[in-house]
Amino acid sequence: MANDIYSYHAATIGGETVALENYRNRVLLIVNTASQCGFTPQLAGLEALHQKFQPQGFAVLGFPCNQFGAQDPGSNDEIARFCELTYAVSFPLFAKVDVNGASTHPLFAYLKEQAPGVLGSKKIKWNFTKFLIDRNGNAIERFAPSTKPEKIEQAVIAALD
Repeated sequence: MANDIYSYHAATIGGETVALENYRNRVLLIVNTASQCGFTPQLAGLEALHQKFQPQGFAVLGFPCNQFGAQDPGSNDEIARFCELTYAVSFPLFAKVDVNGASTHPLFAYLKEQAPGVLGSKKIKWNFTKFLIDRNGNAIERFAPSTKPEKIEQAVIAALD
């Protein structure tokens, strides 16, 4: 397992492979998203955070996942279109991934190890689990799916300082 997120690669929602090295020295909020979840309206709050703090070196990275209640069954193109048209999402979206189980994306295996959940759980429990990453590529905090993006703003500000 790598020492930070910069060793990982991920496919964008458009199909290009991107090195997370491209996000070095930025504060990141990595989120497993879904288009048909009760928490989907959080996309608006995530976009607001992204817009507000992007000039200071912050980015939200969205990773669609269909593992929880099959709440993101569409193709990558359908997901991208939905996010753009419904929530005006401009933050980077990646191709659909698994965040639990045998085919867990390596980035999420790393994140779960670095920032365990309640009682040390390594499993992601639902859509919209959020990982705050510092400028050095370290996972510094995990937020529950129910934690609204507005409630994360102070942690983002602290990480940006």
